[in-house]
Amino acid sequence: MKVDTKPFGRIEVDERQRLTFPHGLFGFEALRDFVLLDSNQAPFYWLQSIEEPGVAFVLIEPSVFRPDYVLEIPQHEREDIGLNDDDDSEAALVFAIVTIPEDQARMTANLQGPIVVNKKTKLGRQSISTNAKWLVRHYILDELEAVRSRAC
Repeated sequence: MKVDTKPFGRIEVDERQRLTFPHGLFGFEALRDFVLLDSNQAPFYWLQSIEEPGVAFVLIEPSVFRPDYVLEIPQHEREDIGLNDDDDSEAALVFAIVTIPEDQARMTANLQGPIVVNKKTKLGRQSISTNAKWLVRHYILDELEAVRSRAC
């Protein structure tokens, strides 16, 4: 299918990249249909709205910069997209929305509001973590540096 995108213009996208968010995303509840795109810069992805080409989010997997990240969301929200507690590592994709300011070294990821996708059903939702440890702004580069420091 052809999709108009914010980062790449009009592109051909495999139907398998299509995701449905029955409740939308926080602040974008009316937008339900998205595609997950690889970014030109690993380890990032794009979550592109199919309905509104100007709406796209940069995503990152939390484990990239926080190996200790554990998805902790209410059970009913897992069930809403067809997941149970045992499914997370096998059937779920977990992302954080990235905010990139003018000074890119200060980019942050929202671990308090993770995006969870059931790989089988292609259903997703944004949830609120039940663990107060995860904040709206985690400085990605600072946390990557901390991980490297601990590894040495």
